[in-house]
Amino acid sequence: MAVILCYGDSNTHGTKPMEIAGQSDRHRARDRWPDAMARALGAEHSVLSEGLPGRTTVHEDVVEGGMRNGLAVLPAILHSHKPLDLMVLMLGTNDLKNRFSVSAYEISRSLERIVLAARAEGVVGRVLLVAPPPVRECGTLVDVFAGAEARQVDMAMHIRAAAGRLGCPFVDAGETVTVSGKDGVHWDADAHLRFGAVMADAVRAALA
Repeated sequence: MAVILCYGDSNTHGTKPMEIAGQSDRHRARDRWPDAMARALGAEHSVLSEGLPGRTTVHEDVVEGGMRNGLAVLPAILHSHKPLDLMVLMLGTNDLKNRFSVSAYEISRSLERIVLAARAEGVVGRVLLVAPPPVRECGTLVDVFAGAEARQVDMAMHIRAAAGRLGCPFVDAGETVTVSGKDGVHWDADAHLRFGAVMADAVRAALA
């Protein structure tokens, strides 16, 4: 049985588009993309969902707190679930918050650090790198992500290039998913289901 870890943020957690900033709800398990992917892959695969709302690539969040630095907590998570055949890594959305003020290129380099750190732990077979879909400056999170649309220009291109340097398979989630206009960041249930189907194909190819 292949064991797959989905390592991400609120969109891996399954957070619904927010009606009120700071008040979140979660899609039903069957409507979250890791669960949709697991159904498509079948019983011969074990899918573990590790999505934390607010998780960044490498940044401590002094506003939200709560161990949001994805690099810092990664070793404990990997060793909790070892051995892993594949880690699906989709982070970078929260790095676009105004408080971090980092570029798309810097986000790609941060993801590269995470991949290298995961490999150094010696418990992950392969890493599939996913570029998150573009955010929009609208709705309830418009102030949190002020300036994000400019900072995210060419982000998928930079992450694709990082995947190439690392020898990782790559998926551009923006080719399948469009964020909700309610908050400009999170996905509706239909988007999760579409992405889960796409990711099932990508995982099969990555494990082949």
